Amino acid sequence: MSASKSGLNRRSALQMGSLVLLLGVQQIARGASILAVRVWPSKDYSRVTIESDVGLKTKYYFIAEPPRLAVDIEGIDLIPALRELVAKVKPDDPNISGIRVGQNAPGVVRLVVELKQPMLPQVFTLQPVAAYQHRLVFDLYPTQVVDPLAALIAERLKDKPPLAAAPQAVDRLGELIAKQTDRPAPAAPPPATAADKPPVIAAAPKAPSETVGAGAGSRNKTDRLIIVALDPGHGGEDPGAIGPGGTREKDVVLQIALRLRDRINAVPNMRAYLTRDADFFVPLHIRVQKARRVQADLFISIHADAFFTPRPQGASVFALSEKGATSSAARWIADKENSADLVGGVNVKAKDAHVQKALLDMSTTAQINDSLKLGSAMLGEIGSVGKLHKPRVEQAGFAVLRAPDIPSVLVETAFISNPDEEAKLRSDDYQIQLADALMRGIGRYFAKNPPLARNRPL
Repeated sequence: MSASKSGLNRRSALQMGSLVLLLGVQQIARGASILAVRVWPSKDYSRVTIESDVGLKTKYYFIAEPPRLAVDIEGIDLIPALRELVAKVKPDDPNISGIRVGQNAPGVVRLVVELKQPMLPQVFTLQPVAAYQHRLVFDLYPTQVVDPLAALIAERLKDKPPLAAAPQAVDRLGELIAKQTDRPAPAAPPPATAADKPPVIAAAPKAPSETVGAGAGSRNKTDRLIIVALDPGHGGEDPGAIGPGGTREKDVVLQIALRLRDRINAVPNMRAYLTRDADFFVPLHIRVQKARRVQADLFISIHADAFFTPRPQGASVFALSEKGATSSAARWIADKENSADLVGGVNVKAKDAHVQKALLDMSTTAQINDSLKLGSAMLGEIGSVGKLHKPRVEQAGFAVLRAPDIPSVLVETAFISNPDEEAKLRSDDYQIQLADALMRGIGRYFAKNPPLARNRPL
């Protein structure tokens, strides 16, 4: 056989193999099973998820007037599972007004997501992870975003008397918090110095001014609004740990955060900011960005721990580590919490790796030292309402604690994998006690580390 004829046969065989491969992929797609459809509404963005047993190929188009997203899913026929999306949209969804679905062509299903306002859509796929199979995701972001810091200030002005009516609120913070939670006020601390506070690495976004800071001769006193960022872990596609009784971590930590928010907002000159206030997913780096955008004085991430066996128990508090973890358990927990982006589902193409590295590089010794002080104050109070897993603040490389200019801690409120502690986490009594303890911890920290006046007072 000649070399040319041999080459021709080989090329023909390869072409036939490619044809068979293409037909095989098409047949698999046409036989795809839709396992679940979900809609996650929030004021930040709305997410639509279609879960299937194989990956789905799509084309999508955004139409500006009226705003809507059209998505063609190739290789499947219209089935009842896809029609369920129509009923998944709730009237109070802030972004989606409705979803239409139909057979656009043989083997092509078209979804039309009708929107209430102009949006920036992201359409992407996720590979199987944890309990999920293949996921097709539509994330719909409003083009006009409310400044969260301006919203906090407006809310504060509407709900409270002018800050000038309580000029010493910051100095009496420990007393005010103790009075709210029926515990003795911490002893008055010595005046803080600039060396006690972490340096501001990057300027925060400009925000409307609410008050004028304290006089030039009193750097440690300020009448400005104090902002505490609360970060309920997980959410939306990411349920977090699930207890033996079916309790989801994302639900109980949100309930605890809402209780703590109410306590913070009841104190003059203080306001809580939640990275999520409903059941939706927030990527880890966005949680950090949100806290920095409102120029938060503290960042508290709230979680419920889990282990392979039901025996471990007790609460823990963690801070960031510049080096290695303080224990193998701390490293394991950090790795578990840092995997939230994989489960929750992040659009990798939209994620800025340079921003992530910059945040890590900007983390400072001063910020970590202040985080350890905050963690110690909180750990002491949590120990008064329940058992502690470890008697000291541990450290590891938690991605969500990497705000370079904000003292940040992660609180594991209890082991949701322990049946007894799962029951406690579900109870109103324990949630109230825990929220009170966290509030007292905030008061103890500020009593010894008064917040300084910002360059731009709020």
